[in-house]
Amino acid sequence: MRRLLATAATIGLVLSGAAAAAGAPSGRSAAPDRGAAGYAAIAWGACESPGLRARGADCGYLSVPLDHAHPGGKKIKLAVSRVRHTVPDSKYQGVMLVNPGGPGGSGLTLSVLGEFVPGDAGAAYDWIGFDPRGVGESKPALACDGDYLGYDRPPYVPTSAAIEKAWLKRAKGYAAACDRAGGTLLDHLRTTDTVADMETLRIALRAEQINFYGFSYGTYLGQVYATLHPERVRRMVLDGVVDPSRVWYDANLDQDVAFDRNIKIYFRWLARHHDVYGLGSTGKAVERLFYREQARLITKPAAGVIGPAELSDVFLQAGYYVFGWEAVASAFAAWVHDRDPAPLKSLYDQGSPQEEGADNGYAVYLAVQCTDVQWPASWQKWRADNWRVHALAPFETWGNAWYNAPCLTWGSKAGKPVAVTGAKAPPVLLISETLDAATPFPGSLEVRKRFPRSVLVEGVGGTTHAGSLFGNACVDDTIAAYLATGKLPKRVKANTSDKRCEPLPQPDPSARAARMERSGSLGRLELQALVSTR
Repeated sequence: MRRLLATAATIGLVLSGAAAAAGAPSGRSAAPDRGAAGYAAIAWGACESPGLRARGADCGYLSVPLDHAHPGGKKIKLAVSRVRHTVPDSKYQGVMLVNPGGPGGSGLTLSVLGEFVPGDAGAAYDWIGFDPRGVGESKPALACDGDYLGYDRPPYVPTSAAIEKAWLKRAKGYAAACDRAGGTLLDHLRTTDTVADMETLRIALRAEQINFYGFSYGTYLGQVYATLHPERVRRMVLDGVVDPSRVWYDANLDQDVAFDRNIKIYFRWLARHHDVYGLGSTGKAVERLFYREQARLITKPAAGVIGPAELSDVFLQAGYYVFGWEAVASAFAAWVHDRDPAPLKSLYDQGSPQEEGADNGYAVYLAVQCTDVQWPASWQKWRADNWRVHALAPFETWGNAWYNAPCLTWGSKAGKPVAVTGAKAPPVLLISETLDAATPFPGSLEVRKRFPRSVLVEGVGGTTHAGSLFGNACVDDTIAAYLATGKLPKRVKANTSDKRCEPLPQPDPSARAARMERSGSLGRLELQALVSTR
């Protein structure tokens, strides 16, 4: 499964300036005291991130056991941030841990998320951001090969034995590099390890219970935490809900079909805005153009670096959410009409930086998913399953297969996933859009069944993944009411969502272009350049 990140929240934080720097604790820190159960409390101090400093946040490190089965053994450090409540203490509602997904996503700056909750409902909480073990500013951080996601890789679709062998060799090499780089850490990066860290963090914060806001993979963290520690859960918002019955091999095959559907929706959107982008007047025409250009890139990569695999990765973001639709369209149009590769390369670089340590998120993603549960050991099964799905859904299937292929030879032993149940959990708020491709909607219904007091809010017909607190009043006001008072919409008896909202809207570049044309400020090419670089 591709990295399940809270894209909407991440974009919101970037716009707010909160993610302007890595957010690590600075050199100044207070002396730690001792927390409950013998764990050292967090040594709070100033943050390096300008965005966090502007909000008066505290940053620090929490020592946790590398192996929670041996709490007296080796320790590692989690980077933690805190934005305190601003209401009177009499109205304080406790700590709110936040996870952005991934696995492998950095959550250190997500402690500012409370300010995005409508009606100041987030002001009653201490918002706690943290980098999970192995991630970002936590120590040690896992990185294996910063050049692995470099340019002009082999085509994803293995139409020849040579392509298949090349990808298998790459995947095996990356797994071996992680084995060398990770050492004993690689044996302790399962979801259950991070859940144990969350419990340690609760203890260090001296909280009887936690509130939790999880996006994407973070919803699975929340599910497992609520299963193992139901008495410690107060309120929980899970946006972009992972299906616990499909972790993780089957979830990838589900994703492949869903992304193929969503990319066709995107192609139809491009066709509706043929006047802006000139890429085809029907969805089928745009689709043919995409695959034709992709085939051309096999023998002649754009600028020598953007081949068919890289083009797929650029378009993949359009399957996740609506926020980047215009940027992808403009970049592709610049290539098709002017053979200008720069916008495509810029978008690829944003999602796949190549430098030392840049693969941290990917390395942790694999370390978690490859060891949460045993993947099929036979490449023959992988090959048969992916060719079968590719026949129905060619856009992303093989790209997703190779993304996860290091799990074939991963060096650490896999565990068994927790049997998720919310039978003892308090009321939980679930959020999903109907056509979410990263975490398909049936997973939300599955979790709704397993958590009998949960309520599911559906963005009907939407394709955005984990897009709460991004301006959809119907969804965001529901979150605010829940965080303020615990109030949730009434749960219905059918196997369906409990509240239905309009989804986040698709962008309208035609309206934008018309406004700019009336102002006389920008022509078509200038507009494309603006959109592709904003």
